[in-house]
Amino acid sequence: MFLLTVAGKEDEGAYAPNVGKNNVLYLFEDEEDAIRHANLLMAEDYPEMKIIEVEDELAMQICEEHGYTYCVVTPDDIIIPPKA
Repeated sequence: MFLLTVAGKEDEGAYAPNVGKNNVLYLFEDEEDAIRHANLLMAEDYPEMKIIEVEDELAMQICEEHGYTYCVVTPDDIIIPPKA
């Protein structure tokens, strides 16, 4: 899976937009979808994003252990970036 981070700030955490009452970490199954979403974010004046590959089960396990909300984004999903 793939997640997004702000380029140059990879050690500061992953991109997790506010959805409803929670910040949600997007875990993309397909790298091309992560790239496409990063480009959409840049078009909305977000900073440049870097795509990081992560181990599927480990990423989900860490989220669950720390009470973080995550969403697995499949190639069939459409994700629209929030306005900055």
